[in-house]
Amino acid sequence: MAQKVVVIFSGGMDSYTVLNKALRERHEVFAISFNYGQRHDKEIDYAARACRALNVHHKVVDISAINSLVGGSSLTSDIDVPEGHYEEDSMKQTVVPNRNMILISLAVGYAVSIGASKVYYGAHSGDHAIYPDCRPEFVEKMNDVCKIANYEEIEVVTPYLHDSKIAILTDGLNMGLDYGMTWTCYNGREKACGKCGACQERLEAFEQNNATDPLEYEA
Repeated sequence: MAQKVVVIFSGGMDSYTVLNKALRERHEVFAISFNYGQRHDKEIDYAARACRALNVHHKVVDISAINSLVGGSSLTSDIDVPEGHYEEDSMKQTVVPNRNMILISLAVGYAVSIGASKVYYGAHSGDHAIYPDCRPEFVEKMNDVCKIANYEEIEVVTPYLHDSKIAILTDGLNMGLDYGMTWTCYNGREKACGKCGACQERLEAFEQNNATDPLEYEA
C-alpha cells in the first residue's frame, strides 16, 4: 500500500519538483496550498491546475487572517517588490515572518488527520542566506519537534535542502517535467515580470541548464 504524504505546494517550480519527486517515490500525495495573504494568488491557481493534471489530492487553505500578524514583507504588505538578482539587503524585504514554521505546523496537523507520515517542502540551499526558515538547522529542529508534537511521528522531508535551484531544475528536467505548469514571479500580472529576484533566479537556472523557460515574460 502506498504511503500517504503531504506536500506543501505553492505552485512554484521548487515545490512542483518536490511534488513530482514524491509521486515518483510511489507515495499517495496530498498537496496543500496556503493563502496567507500574499499579494496575488496566481501561484495557487497554477498549483490547482498542476494537481488536476497530475490527479493529486489538493487542498487550498485560507489563512489570510494571519496577515495582520505577519506583515512587513513585500509579499504581503504594500511594499514594492525589489527588482534585480537576489541581494541580501533587498531580498530580506520578501521574508514573511515565521511563514514556514506556520505552514509546516498546519501541514503536520493535516498529515496526522489523514494518516500521513511525512510532510515535504521545497527548501533549498539558495534560500539559506536570506530565509532563516529554509536553513538546515531550522529543518533539523522542526523535524525534532514534529516527531514529538503528536502521538504520531511526522517527518519533515526536504529533498533539495542542500541543492541549488539550478540543481533542482536539472532533476526536474531529467524527470521530463513541464515548468510551464508553475509560477515563480513575485508579481501577479498576466506575464512574469522577469525583473524580480524570483524571476531572475529562475531564468538563471534555465540558462545554466541550457534550457528555455516555457513561461512568457514581459521583458
